Amino acid sequence: MNISPFFLGLRSAYQAEIDDMTFDSEGKNVLRQRLTARRKELGFLLKMIELSPEMVAVVFHEAFKFTLPAAMDHLLAQEPEDFPEWDSFADALLMPPWAHEMIKVIRQEPMGDWFLTVAVGLEYMFSKPGAAAAHAGESRANDDEDADFDEPNRDALDEFDDQEEGDAEAREEAGADWMVEQGFDRKDR
Repeated sequence: MNISPFFLGLRSAYQAEIDDMTFDSEGKNVLRQRLTARRKELGFLLKMIELSPEMVAVVFHEAFKFTLPAAMDHLLAQEPEDFPEWDSFADALLMPPWAHEMIKVIRQEPMGDWFLTVAVGLEYMFSKPGAAAAHAGESRANDDEDADFDEPNRDALDEFDDQEEGDAEAREEAGADWMVEQGFDRKDR
């Protein structure tokens, strides 16, 4: 499978958004509650579909069943200017009624169809077995696990994962420094 730079660039941001929503400060899984709350904020979130589509796309997390993986693989290879029409996904997706209602609202926006295409692509990448393994932080030592990625894409995905890991460490360190400045003790790792 070939993944365009556009989708590769959004992949880790989408995963981070899901991660941020999954657990509260006590380590309790609150993803369902946070997704429900985010879905209720759709009117406000529509303002962000062009600038931060990954932050809005989470409203469709686990909403799609992909019936034509080949069509989704083709989508992931496209750059935004080459996206297929939203209506072309009719046979490739199954979704619950609440998602249909949200789609009707989003399609009324000038960038609505574009955003929905991005959301479907992000959710498809997130739901793929290889993406789930990378998401969970598991090693890519077993090449059979990622057999659906060609070698250049595997290298690109590894590079993004390495960069994201470095960025996450830098953010964590900056956050710890800020907490110390606020008078808190530094948390041991």
